[in-house]
Amino acid sequence: MASTTPPSDSVPRSSRLVIALRVGAWAAITGSHLLATTRRRLTRRPHHEPSLTVLLTRLGPTFVKGGQLLSTRTDVLSERRCEQLRHLHDRVAPMSAHAARTALALAYPGGGPFARIADEPAGSGSIASVYQAWLPDGTPVAVKVRRPGIGPQMRTDFELLGAGARLAQRLPGLHRVPMRRLVRHVSAAVLQQLDLTQEATALAALRRNLAGVSSIRIPAPLPELSRDGVLVMEWIPGLRRFRPGDLTREQRREIVRQVLQGVYRMLFIDGLVHCDMHPGNLYLSDTDVVLLDAGFVVQLTPQVRRLFAEFFLNMSLGRGEKAADVVLRSAEQVPADCDLAAFRSDVRELVESTHRRTAGQFRLGPFATRLFDLQRRSGIVAAPEFVFPLMSLLVLEGMINEFDVDVDFQGEAIPTLLTVLR
Repeated sequence: MASTTPPSDSVPRSSRLVIALRVGAWAAITGSHLLATTRRRLTRRPHHEPSLTVLLTRLGPTFVKGGQLLSTRTDVLSERRCEQLRHLHDRVAPMSAHAARTALALAYPGGGPFARIADEPAGSGSIASVYQAWLPDGTPVAVKVRRPGIGPQMRTDFELLGAGARLAQRLPGLHRVPMRRLVRHVSAAVLQQLDLTQEATALAALRRNLAGVSSIRIPAPLPELSRDGVLVMEWIPGLRRFRPGDLTREQRREIVRQVLQGVYRMLFIDGLVHCDMHPGNLYLSDTDVVLLDAGFVVQLTPQVRRLFAEFFLNMSLGRGEKAADVVLRSAEQVPADCDLAAFRSDVRELVESTHRRTAGQFRLGPFATRLFDLQRRSGIVAAPEFVFPLMSLLVLEGMINEFDVDVDFQGEAIPTLLTVLR
């Protein structure tokens, strides 16, 4: 499970050349893409340019992860772009058969516990590929194999992002924004996905926490069969893509409520939050919602969990004044010259304007953007830890809007919130 303890943001001397090469590659790819687009528009000639998914894949797993998160945000990108990015969920090009064999041989030098492993992966992501395997007694299992050499590459990417954040904070108007700490907190959580032992622990914890939520299923880890770089799990048969087109309206509505019930329990009761609930990690098995991949899981501190619950409850009930008070209490910094009356008035207007709106009428992304803008203009610095519960909801919101635009996204949380905050 990921913690919210940030790593050091220093760039080792040995990494500087690698970072420079990565920067050059990024500039070359994106620059050539922009140049080709501009030339095509000027000349009006057809041109076959690399797709967005190809560009992100060339940049590496860190950028693939960002593309996966963005794929649910049709309010940020066009539907065409989001559809392109959805190919990154579990259809990323798998590692070569040689790389998979090498990884398994390193994990099981004396030979693995499997009677047979499928040649082709059942799914492939930016960090690992998952294969079906069979134990000697015929029991099918899922075997998640980490891509060789991916750790240094992702750490280099985040060193680059950290360096960019340090530069950005020197710009006028951004010096109060904790961009460095934000990048450090997010990078610490994302890099935890490299540790498959921690993912096994997170899977077991989520299974315990959500055992009382009907129709949500999480595969059981098999730690006795797992090794460093390899996670063995229960194989759940009959999984199908999490798409609304194959379901009736009532089925879609019930699925959304089940998922929301589970997410609100994570956020407000247990504090163990799955931040990566995109369509590549959500499947259907009969009437169950199956949640796969517990790599990007964060444990919130009790203080962050309670403050986020207080804000969400006041937002859901349309109590803008109290929501503003929570923002001020949770802030990392409030300047002495801040116009508190004006800030409270602006937050009250924002909350009241979105009160009791359905998922189709309410967008958390624009709401959060406006709230952060109000904080920035008032010089109020938000604590970076709140990015994780917000990220969880932002990723999930895309699926909810696709399945049931009439669900009361805020109202569904109120029973859980009242139980927690009573």
